[in-house]
Amino acid sequence: MVLPQAKGRGKGSRECRRCHTHRGIIRRYGLNLCRRCFYEIG
Repeated sequence: MVLPQAKGRGKGSRECRRCHTHRGIIRRYGLNLCRRCFYEIG
């Protein structure tokens, strides 16, 4: 029996909406930006 894999969870499912990296994501207030893009925009 093969168990279905859980999808859409964890760090791999979240990405920066500007540069699409998975590192250092800021999700607060629905920003979904990495630290680098947040710094560049701000």
